[in-house]
Amino acid sequence: MIKKAFLYLLLLLNFSNLLSQSDNLSQFDDKLLHFGFALSSNTAGFHIEKTFPGSDSMASVLVNPKSGFSLGVVTSVNINPNFKIRFVLPSLSFQERVIEYTYFNASNQEIKDSKVLNSTYLEFPVLLKFRTDRIHNFAVYSLAGFRYGIDMNSNIDVNNDGASLQDQVIKLSKTDFGAEVGGGVDLFLKYFKLGIELKLGVGMKNMLYLNQNNAASINETPTNFESTIQSLKSRVWTFSFTFEG
Repeated sequence: MIKKAFLYLLLLLNFSNLLSQSDNLSQFDDKLLHFGFALSSNTAGFHIEKTFPGSDSMASVLVNPKSGFSLGVVTSVNINPNFKIRFVLPSLSFQERVIEYTYFNASNQEIKDSKVLNSTYLEFPVLLKFRTDRIHNFAVYSLAGFRYGIDMNSNIDVNNDGASLQDQVIKLSKTDFGAEVGGGVDLFLKYFKLGIELKLGVGMKNMLYLNQNNAASINETPTNFESTIQSLKSRVWTFSFTFEG
C-alpha cells in the first residue's frame, strides 16, 4: 500500500510533464552509463516435485508462496536507444515460503504441519533490456537474463538429529541460479526516469539440499519432511520500481 501511494503521488506530481509535448530528459539515451536503484516486492514460491517413499501416512505437500521485498543498485549500459545491458549489483532479496504438510498419525488422526523457509539472497542479475522508441515521455520494454544468488541465511549447517518434529528444518542449498523474463514501462520525468516492471524468475537448480542424489554423499539422513520431496526449484515474481538519473 505504501508503494502504491508513493507511485500515485509521484505520477500526480509529474502528470503534466508526462503529457507535455516536450520531451523530458531528451539527452538521456546519449549517455553510456546510467546509475540508480531498484525497490521491489516479491512473491516467492517453489515448483515442487513430490515423492512419498514408504510412507502411506503423508496425504499432501503444498507450497504456499509468501511476500517479501528486494532492493538493489542499478547500473545500465546504453548500447543504443533500444538495447541496453542492465546490472542490479548487488541486489538483496528477502524471501519467505511455507511448505504445508497433511499426514495421519498412528491413531489415524489428520495432522497439519508447516515449515517456514526464509532466505536472504545476495543476488547478481544480468539482464538484456529491449526498449521501444520513445513516444514523448513513454517507452515500453522487455527483459531477459540470468540470475545467480547466494543465501546469506542458509540453514545447511543445522543439525536435525534428535530434534523434535517442530524443530526440524528443511535444508536448502546455499546457492541458486536461473533465468528471468519480464517487461515494463519507462516514464521519463523531469529529473529522473522511473521504470515500472514485472519479472518472473525461474530456478534451474534443485534447492533441496538433502535430495536423493547427494544425501548419501553428505552422509546425512533426510527428515520425513524432506524425504517426501523429490525436487524444489525456485519461482519468484518481482514487481519493481527503478529510478535512474
